[in-house]
Amino acid sequence: MKAFIIFISFLTYANFCFSQNITEDQFKHFGAGVVISNGTYATIYSLTKNKKKAFWYSMGASIIAGFAKELRDSEKFHTPLDTNEALATSFGGLTVTFNLFEKKKKNKHVALNN
Repeated sequence: MKAFIIFISFLTYANFCFSQNITEDQFKHFGAGVVISNGTYATIYSLTKNKKKAFWYSMGASIIAGFAKELRDSEKFHTPLDTNEALATSFGGLTVTFNLFEKKKKNKHVALNN
């Protein structure tokens, strides 16, 4: 009986779930965010040797690039601003920035003397 109630509950609530639709263009935006953020992080870090500044500049660059491109497209094609594609660019930048910023030095193996 318990399994039947769980099954009926699942069928009831599954009706309200919607799938995520990810287009090929959003994958391209994600990749562009990765490239922009990676280039910005490398440039700023090599100039300043400051990880926090490189983190914030690279995040800002990917966010600004994503929204600027979508703003340009909305004006050019007279369509509303597509925030999903701008967010895809931002998430691409966020992904690579966190990976670079949180990279930790590998622990060196220490020989134990007995």
